[in-house]
Amino acid sequence: MTEVDEFEIENIEIEADDSIREAMQLIDRGLGDISERQLVSTSEVADLLLDVRTALARLNPEVSAN
Repeated sequence: MTEVDEFEIENIEIEADDSIREAMQLIDRGLGDISERQLVSTSEVADLLLDVRTALARLNPEVSAN
């Protein structure tokens, strides 16, 4: 079994925190842009969802392979 040192674990946690923080910022920005509008195009929603998915996919590339 391979040993994982503490430095690698810390880097993974930092990357996860950064990806989650980026996804949250994308969501907040997207919600801010559309909050006062009555209609939102499907392409705008799709773009936002793809941006969030991309940010979160960095957490685990195996999960994003599908």
